Amino acid sequence: MTIDIRSIAIIGGGTMGSGIAAAAAAQGRRVTILEADEAAAAKARERTLAAAKDEAEREIIAARLDARPLDQGDVAVAEADWVCEAIIEDLEAKRALFRRLEPLRKPGSVVSTNTSGIPLAAISADFPESFRRNLVVTHFFNPVRVMRLLEIVPGIDTDPAVVGRLVGFCRDTLGKGVVHAKDTVNFIANRIGCFWMLSGLHKAKPYLARGLTPEEIDALMGTPVGLPSTGLYGLIDLIGLDVMDFVGRNLADNLPPGDVGLSYTAFPDEELNMLRRGQLGRKSGGGFYRVVKLADGSKRKETFDLTTEAWRAWMSPAPQPSATDAAVLLFAKDEAGRFAWDLLGETLLYAADLVPEIADDPINVDRAMRWGFNWRRGPFELLDHIGPARVIDRLEASGRPLPRMLAVLKASGGPRFYRDGRTLGADGAYHPIPAE
Repeated sequence: MTIDIRSIAIIGGGTMGSGIAAAAAAQGRRVTILEADEAAAAKARERTLAAAKDEAEREIIAARLDARPLDQGDVAVAEADWVCEAIIEDLEAKRALFRRLEPLRKPGSVVSTNTSGIPLAAISADFPESFRRNLVVTHFFNPVRVMRLLEIVPGIDTDPAVVGRLVGFCRDTLGKGVVHAKDTVNFIANRIGCFWMLSGLHKAKPYLARGLTPEEIDALMGTPVGLPSTGLYGLIDLIGLDVMDFVGRNLADNLPPGDVGLSYTAFPDEELNMLRRGQLGRKSGGGFYRVVKLADGSKRKETFDLTTEAWRAWMSPAPQPSATDAAVLLFAKDEAGRFAWDLLGETLLYAADLVPEIADDPINVDRAMRWGFNWRRGPFELLDHIGPARVIDRLEASGRPLPRMLAVLKASGGPRFYRDGRTLGADGAYHPIPAE
């Protein structure tokens, strides 16, 4: 039986839960946020109202929103068409919550966990089949009202009709860009994006030692290749070294044996020292960059020199003649080109080896990176742009094995991953591109 999603119980009213609540209530859905106690519930309500786009929307949200302690939420859970868990990223806490909620929910209600990387199989282990059939991951990206990406991950027992119902609601009602991911560590966007960041900290070291600056690295890993202007270090400053450390430890515990990402889960010494000092990024007043106020009231931007481990004045990056476009830069023979290949090129190869492990096709990978990390082109779109044949020739000339999807492309005889409104699948055939 198809159940329209008209009422939602969200457990956890932090940044994520309140963002989901605001998005749903703004579309006329009845939303109840359940929190630890009255004080937390009141804060969650205010946080949700603060996510309104304007005063008119705030009034709409206020009329559809309730927030109360979890121990007063049995009726809300029992009546909800969608029970959405958005609590802390802790496996046992999530399992304990679901054990409490499972007897309360009505038959056929959708249940989701908003984990960013805990395997669904671990969360649902030993739960009844009736629960597993209705359980999915809904990995919204923060801030929910701004970021388009939503990764939906079914388990092996999830009813496809449940997935279809939730996809339709989140896409058509909440306006999300939905991608279909598999139940693997960090799903799609964070698996690739965090590989790029964590490997970048390591791969930059010899280039920094030879004179490339953090400013130049960020300039190379930004606009010229179609990535956000924050670059590598600027993005990690925005996220926080503490968060990246948590991500790295989770990857170390959960990446499959032999995954190349295992080489980069721990910080290099300099970044580890920064973490220990509490030099985390913007949240702590500075990480790789900071802005200091001078005695005369003016401000100066400074860069943390990773070779001397001391602050210095920010320097404008030197122009790089090859940094005009990814298709030029990745094959350039200068220092900038070598670095770009070592970091971005290897990230593209990593992504090409992850299909069909993390997703069934390139389109879900590309959409995840465009909508979640604001890449102008996803990895396979970028490979098409720079020329898959050039990449294949380069790898074969150096004796390296081809990543899975590049091998599939070569065997198919196709010139690129996308052509004539179709995209290459892991089966070696071209399939219609699904609507966004």
